[in-house]
Amino acid sequence: MKAHGTVHRYGDNVDTDVIIPARYLNTADPAELAKNCMEDIDKDFVKRVKDGDIMVAGKNFGCGSSREHAPIAIKASGISCVIAESFARIFYRNSINIGLPILECKEASEEINAEDEVEVNFDTGEITDITTGKKYQGQAFPPLRQNIITSGGLINSINAKG
Repeated sequence: MKAHGTVHRYGDNVDTDVIIPARYLNTADPAELAKNCMEDIDKDFVKRVKDGDIMVAGKNFGCGSSREHAPIAIKASGISCVIAESFARIFYRNSINIGLPILECKEASEEINAEDEVEVNFDTGEITDITTGKKYQGQAFPPLRQNIITSGGLINSINAKG
């Protein structure tokens, strides 16, 4: 399982209220949430993002409220993976539950720049910045997490087991 795309770069402590502002929480429709993803921190994000792109951030990504809307909005916007130095625990779990691949890798989080072309191999945890040629080692996805993500989320994974 791999992801490949252009990087959208953010800093530390990006909270769920910035990822999807509370004023848009009157819907759970992923496509509607995606239209306003990152709006309060990056007005042009939804105009620039393309399917397969990758988000890179600093420490404590997804802090704030426990809403699942935040990872849903990111995934529905076309982001194929989020790389950060660290994630808020509830965001981390919500991301896995909805099938959004996330990787913690301090070095990649510090060195990869906006607009770089990046490839992520979820089987090995290897992150390659194609723009610079530099490779980073993140944590590979264990089989259960890979199954959840490839199934499109926890509920789909459970339902597939029948």
